[in-house]
Amino acid sequence: MTYDDFKKNIKGANLTLREFADLIKANRNSITNLSSQGSVPKNLYIISALLAELSYHNIDYKKVLEQMDIEPQKARVKNTFGEKKDTHE
Repeated sequence: MTYDDFKKNIKGANLTLREFADLIKANRNSITNLSSQGSVPKNLYIISALLAELSYHNIDYKKVLEQMDIEPQKARVKNTFGEKKDTHE
């Protein structure tokens, strides 16, 4: 699941990476930072593929996702020792 394939799916869903992140209530930087890894987690890849397919068939997925009560992704920060932790701890 390459980052390039992921971007193609996002484009096929008529979204920008920023719009995709907002739609699934993910941290925008988390999505764009995946480019440095060259691959994406399978759950995000599956979502992107499904959204592209729904868009291809002219199914309005945005309305459905916007109505869902999705909890926003918590921002992660590094503490003084360089370890990642939730900001809500």
